[in-house]
Amino acid sequence: MRYHCFNKDLGLTIARQLLEIKAIKLQPHAPFTWASGWKSPIYCDNRLSLSFPEVRNNIKLAFCDLVKEHYPTAEVIAGVATAGIPQGALLADALGLPFIYVRSSSKSHGLTNQIEGQYAAGQKVVVLEDLVSSGGSSLAAVDALRTQKMDVLGMTAIFNYGFPIAHQNFIDNSVELIYLSEYSLLIDLALAEGFIDASSAATLKDWRASPETWGK
Repeated sequence: MRYHCFNKDLGLTIARQLLEIKAIKLQPHAPFTWASGWKSPIYCDNRLSLSFPEVRNNIKLAFCDLVKEHYPTAEVIAGVATAGIPQGALLADALGLPFIYVRSSSKSHGLTNQIEGQYAAGQKVVVLEDLVSSGGSSLAAVDALRTQKMDVLGMTAIFNYGFPIAHQNFIDNSVELIYLSEYSLLIDLALAEGFIDASSAATLKDWRASPETWGK
């Protein structure tokens, strides 16, 4: 089962662009609070890339190359709501494939859909996520697609934090993950190009080793 960065040089380019447009913010001395309650010296909002045509296009083309190389039999692209929706739609359009998206849960009204769009059992689908942390919400989307008897070929993501628990969760659920960029590449690049100093890099690496207890 594959679980890796698609292309290291491309991963460095995307990491640099995300830093330059401040889609990724590094603040070791003024940490953010995630929805989970974790304190974090990094915040990643890849939706900001949509406001920058060059960055948006680079991500789209990278996903196109990834899918063509690793999932050439894909019949549908599925975005994970909400941030995976626009990138997934851009990818599907570029490949000339149908697009659907997966909510975190079924709607409480109307048709009560969790999966929006036209699809059929047995179709080969690639799932697109903008960001992977623990993998919980991403894998819940895969479960929803599998419940509808779709054939999930794998998942792609713009950025992966690289937590060991995420890797194990993907293994346990038999889901491949191929991502465009990741945390270790980002920190090494940020240090080498002066976005952060050595002390901040050490803090960021300490956080990734134990994010649930860092800052407490």
